[in-house]
Amino acid sequence: MAVPKSKVSKQRRNKRRSSVWKLETPGVTTCPKCGEFRLPHRMCKNCMTYNGHELGKAEAK
Repeated sequence: MAVPKSKVSKQRRNKRRSSVWKLETPGVTTCPKCGEFRLPHRMCKNCMTYNGHELGKAEAK
């Protein structure tokens, strides 16, 4: 049976559990139709298009 050789401090334990170091900021691209910022491989929320296809009606603001 595995038994720890010494106590793991709270700081070391929390550092290991932290997920901040794993995350990266997502790359942001611009929509070719309207120029709005959007995430890659996702529909533009402003003009409701993806890959040249209109997927819905854009609401008037």
